[in-house]
Amino acid sequence: MVYYEGEEILIRDMVQSDAQIITCEEIAQGWPQTIDKYEMRLRHQADGKCTALVAEYKGNVAGYIHVYPDAGSGSFANQGYPEIVDFGVLEKYRCNGIGSKLMDIAEQIASKYADTVYLGVGLHSGYGSAQRMYIKRGYVPDGSGAWYCDKVCPQYADCCNDDDLVLYLSKGLS
Repeated sequence: MVYYEGEEILIRDMVQSDAQIITCEEIAQGWPQTIDKYEMRLRHQADGKCTALVAEYKGNVAGYIHVYPDAGSGSFANQGYPEIVDFGVLEKYRCNGIGSKLMDIAEQIASKYADTVYLGVGLHSGYGSAQRMYIKRGYVPDGSGAWYCDKVCPQYADCCNDDDLVLYLSKGLS
């Protein structure tokens, strides 16, 4: 299914061939990646658990995002709120409006399920541009503090500033 088609950007459902393209491109960027994550998203999409989206820029796979209508993890788990998960734009395609358009479509999909959407964002500097974008889009911290490995990280607890250290943010949709 196509969700958006503009002059240079196309947003559509993820398909199997996208998983390999994204994996190879992320490895080329120096990211420690395997295809497993994207194959899992495709299975979840086939099972009706999520909407897995891909952005094309001038015909090339350039980014991805996933919407889970009632996610089972995070600060709003099992409360009927959709979660935006695993959002990325390949480095060579950044600053072309792809991330904003992916978020627009993800929020539109989420609004079909609830009036609030949430997401977790990493706390290390690699997530700096995502952190800024979410705040500009109206996302606010949920107040539960930092999470580590899918659990609230207690005050003064040891943790590692890796991809598993996140802050949950939410946004009202209208």
